[in-house]
Amino acid sequence: MNRIPITKVGYEALKEQVRHLKRVERPEVIRAIAEARAHGDLSENAEYDAAKERQGFVEGKISDFEYKIANADVIDTKTVRTDCVVFGCTVVLENSETEEEVQYQLVGSDESDVSRRRISFSSPIGRAMIGKRVGDAIVVQAPGGRRQYELIDIRTS
Repeated sequence: MNRIPITKVGYEALKEQVRHLKRVERPEVIRAIAEARAHGDLSENAEYDAAKERQGFVEGKISDFEYKIANADVIDTKTVRTDCVVFGCTVVLENSETEEEVQYQLVGSDESDVSRRRISFSSPIGRAMIGKRVGDAIVVQAPGGRRQYELIDIRTS
């Protein structure tokens, strides 16, 4: 069984999503199926088919999230080391070409959100940063071409 690294914030968000799916989405789907059944012949009932499809989607999400919760390796980002880049830390990078600084937190794939400056440790740039130290060069082959950064700072989150 593989452990899934996740921050405390991400872990709590997953638990909340499961709670929502079980308490809100699942009952809504059950009502929709019951209502569609009341219309009679199920063989040509598009509402019934749609409700059953939605039920499968909801149950699949619940199962996926519960698996991730059961296998979560919750990392306290306030206690991660800062001598090199590790999961959960926040990094400051400088683009070697433009000298523009960017800041990212390395998180799990389910938590990544570039608009919030949270990138997956398994993304190309995340993988390139793991183990690097302040002053190291980070080279990433991005869809728009090769990018090079200098690691300016490593912080706890």
